[in-house]
Amino acid sequence: MKSRTIKVDYLARVEGEGALLVKIKGNTLADVKLKIFEPPRFFEAFLRGRRYSEAPDITARICGICPIAYQMSAVHAMEDAFDVQVQGPLRELRRLLYCGEWIESHTLHVYMLHAPDFLGFQDAIQLAREHPAVVQRGLKLKKSGNEIVTLLGGREIHPVNVRVGGFYRVPTRKELEPLLEQMKWARDAALETVRWSAQLPFPEFEQDYTFVSLRHPDEYPFNEGRLVSNRGLDISVHDYDDYFTEEQVAHSNALHSVLKPGTPYFVGPLARYSLNFDRLSPVAQEAARSAGLGSECRNPFKSIIVRSVEILQACDEAIRIIEGYQRPDRPDVPIQPGAARGYACTEAPRGTLYHRYRIDESGTIREAKIVPPTSQNQKTIEQDLRHFVAGHLDDSQDELRWRCEQAIRNYDPCISCATHFLKLDIERE
Repeated sequence: MKSRTIKVDYLARVEGEGALLVKIKGNTLADVKLKIFEPPRFFEAFLRGRRYSEAPDITARICGICPIAYQMSAVHAMEDAFDVQVQGPLRELRRLLYCGEWIESHTLHVYMLHAPDFLGFQDAIQLAREHPAVVQRGLKLKKSGNEIVTLLGGREIHPVNVRVGGFYRVPTRKELEPLLEQMKWARDAALETVRWSAQLPFPEFEQDYTFVSLRHPDEYPFNEGRLVSNRGLDISVHDYDDYFTEEQVAHSNALHSVLKPGTPYFVGPLARYSLNFDRLSPVAQEAARSAGLGSECRNPFKSIIVRSVEILQACDEAIRIIEGYQRPDRPDVPIQPGAARGYACTEAPRGTLYHRYRIDESGTIREAKIVPPTSQNQKTIEQDLRHFVAGHLDDSQDELRWRCEQAIRNYDPCISCATHFLKLDIERE
């Protein structure tokens, strides 16, 4: 029996480090293991014994790419615990802040991490040599998102201006106005990004996924809504632990999240888009249709188009919020802490992010649970690789390695959040 071994020690263009092992015996795929070998970072333990008000700043340090998602999940969970509703301009500013994070995170992935796969370049530096205008557009678009985060969050990485109940300081209308012209340029650039990404070559690879995301009655989801799926799930985030569980696997330090009793599921742009197409703005819907997408997308390689549509959605919403902004009388809603439990899910760029806290009567955190998107997608990534490799066993070693790495990057995995990521071994026997 002919055997082959393909080995890549570290996968590039993902955030964090990990490894992938693929074993092929003859003409049969024998095994696929996505290994997260870096140790846990114990953020849940760091939170125990700290004041409820420290959670947004501590959890923001979990990820340098999507700190807003961690802050937003933390503050919404605390406000759920203390029965506080944040409405009006403060709620709009939170959505604007999330727009900034989606723009900068999605643009980073589309232009710098994922596009080189489709165009045959090793990295964005090579891409920039052949297509300088494309990379310059991506960098300027990313900067637009960074500037929203800087203005509202106090700084672009690990922002410090978010608090339970609102913000420490809110901007004046005059401070927001310079962003308006920039976001109008960004919306045009995002529309061009959708057109450009739709022309990339895509393998035929549609899968029958279980999609899970938030769904809001009126909006494309960021911070609020019910958890729904394309299999009939429709629950409050309070019931998350009744339906989802995390499993330990021998080959990874990261927990694998599954729908009970053990169904893999898919969170992130493809799931959000497929479950909330009717909540996209008209310009985003039209752009998606013009790019050849329907109201559902089940080809993970086309996630680069869907991310581009979500960049456009975020730019369009940012313009709406800035144009209608009126500075609130105060930057936050008063909080009265007490013994309680709080739950929240928000939609990080990479997918649904769950937080749960138990607070004692003094406002001290006694228990914390955080389930990041990459943990929720790990089983589905392995499932994708099994199906994809099985259909490409005759590919050359280099081509198969390239495609496996690309299949993983479809998910924009953030191993730094889940714990960390990626080294790739493919063995053929």
